[in-house]
Amino acid sequence: MSTTGSAPTGSKTDLAGLAARVGEHFGFTEWRTLTQEQVNLFADLTDDHNPIHIDPGHAKSTPFGTTIVHGYFTVAMLAPFLQELVPVEGASLSVNYGIDKLRFPAPVPVSARFRCGAELAEVTDIKGGVQMKVVATVEVENAPKPALVAECLFRHYS
Repeated sequence: MSTTGSAPTGSKTDLAGLAARVGEHFGFTEWRTLTQEQVNLFADLTDDHNPIHIDPGHAKSTPFGTTIVHGYFTVAMLAPFLQELVPVEGASLSVNYGIDKLRFPAPVPVSARFRCGAELAEVTDIKGGVQMKVVATVEVENAPKPALVAECLFRHYS
């Protein structure tokens, strides 16, 4: 897993220029961490109190050795990550349209540094705008496998 460079290299583009950027990697976000308190708050919001996420004593005896961030908390982080990496100008409305494929190959340990990279995989015309598919990869610093890989769909209307 790459850990070189930390500043995002994504640059703004407009609707008309999006298709020309298919295949482009937009770089990486800054490194971030999530605290145990944030993970506990997410557990309360979602009513997912699996001890692997909220009980450090229990988690110590698991293969992970520590508490891990909920996979869906990591998914929720995609919204700010992808807004940072793939900003699209000139749209009157932009919406998250869904995820075609989502995998969690490895966990994000609580307090570990992680970041997101994004590649523009596809742009298709839709009525009133375009749909783009972005492959997002969340990596944990010094981990051999990504924590999340997702094919995210967004619709931008002119």
